[in-house]
Amino acid sequence: MHVVVASHHRLPVEGYGGPQRVVVALVRGLVTLGHRVTLLAPPGTKVSDAAVVDVPPRTLKNTAADLRPFLPADADVLHAHFPRARGPDGLPFLQTLHKNLKPKEPVPPNSVFLSRDHARRHGREPFVYDGLDPAEYRFRRRKEGWDLFLGRLHSAKGYQWAVEAAKQTGRPLMVAGGWRPSFTGTIKFVGEVDGNRKAALLARARCLWMPAQWDEPFGLTTIEAFLSGTPVLGTRRGALPEVITPDVGALCDTLDEMMAAAETISRDPDACRAHAERYFTHLVMAEEYVRVYRHLIQTGTLPAGRATPYAP
Repeated sequence: MHVVVASHHRLPVEGYGGPQRVVVALVRGLVTLGHRVTLLAPPGTKVSDAAVVDVPPRTLKNTAADLRPFLPADADVLHAHFPRARGPDGLPFLQTLHKNLKPKEPVPPNSVFLSRDHARRHGREPFVYDGLDPAEYRFRRRKEGWDLFLGRLHSAKGYQWAVEAAKQTGRPLMVAGGWRPSFTGTIKFVGEVDGNRKAALLARARCLWMPAQWDEPFGLTTIEAFLSGTPVLGTRRGALPEVITPDVGALCDTLDEMMAAAETISRDPDACRAHAERYFTHLVMAEEYVRVYRHLIQTGTLPAGRATPYAP
């Protein structure tokens, strides 16, 4: 199959760039499965697994722009990762929605969501879980005595819960994010991290805090932690109950519950890694998208997503 993947970001991304890294992981997974991939992206994109076609940024930002001049003649399907008003005539088309839409905001046509909860909240059924390449993460069985918060330092991400827990318990906390707040005592701010530094933090941490205060479409840092052999403390928001099980972490409703769970969060690192490898690798994601592509090509419609067996 010849899959055309479209991104409005130059790839690979610098910094965290979760959705952009998922796009690169998907391209790699599709090629590993034996498919051809052409990548439509802004100039400067360099992804060795795909044939890259440069598209002017203004064209990619225009949701109604015609992408047909950039499409190879033998393409089987176009998979966009940014909003499109419609697909090109005569070519099966889908788009992955990487965000939550605002109330009453129309759902773009042929949208695929990131989890069953994400799809349900928008009145839809198609979804595919995100996946990442395990080779990009360091698996470590021996953990250190500090917890980790990794993500945007925004109230929706709930970083205040991790900070408050560290203040109340005195347990060391590493905070990795994009701007510098004022922390003291056992809380250490390490700034925005990526690459080797991020992999090292995830592998060494006793656990990752994911105290989301909004409905996460997926929650990419959870599977980054699992691939590193690190358990996750999360809230019952959005997709997290589909991703976190008792064997690899804990789900809580309040800060008090989360602090109590943190006392016994120790989990088998091998179980964490195996969980991610079973459900959330780039190959698992690519296989599921291939199922979606084939159904779309054969029927003109998108199939319902397939949830993890423990999804509520």
